[in-house]
Amino acid sequence: MSKLNVGKKVESLGESLGDYLHDQRRQAQLSLRQLAEQAGVSNPYLSQIERGLRKPSADVLQQLAKALRISSETLYVRAGILDPDEDGVRSVELAVLADHGLTERQRAVLLDIYRTFRRENGDDPTTGAFEGTREV
Repeated sequence: MSKLNVGKKVESLGESLGDYLHDQRRQAQLSLRQLAEQAGVSNPYLSQIERGLRKPSADVLQQLAKALRISSETLYVRAGILDPDEDGVRSVELAVLADHGLTERQRAVLLDIYRTFRRENGDDPTTGAFEGTREV
């Protein structure tokens, strides 16, 4: 019989995010319980995020950022939801993430489609022009 490794880390990004959240919580002089309460998540769930065992959704990251009084954008980058700053790209991605009229799944799919189109079209971020576009 095989055993499940419950303690396995989600991914290295998750660990990095967890360490960052832990440091930010300490700097804000908040206990795990206080931050969990302010962010509207359970103590065990927040503990698992800090230990890199769980990867939170964009909504949870936004709640944590608000409670810690830090940029949600920073948490999105650390969690791998957003790529580091790219000219014009981040504002579109942030708009999608901030749209609560969409489900979490719809936002993820929309971001994936957007990034795929940019890659396929050979986007040149320095000019804002797309290769292969033509005037009609």
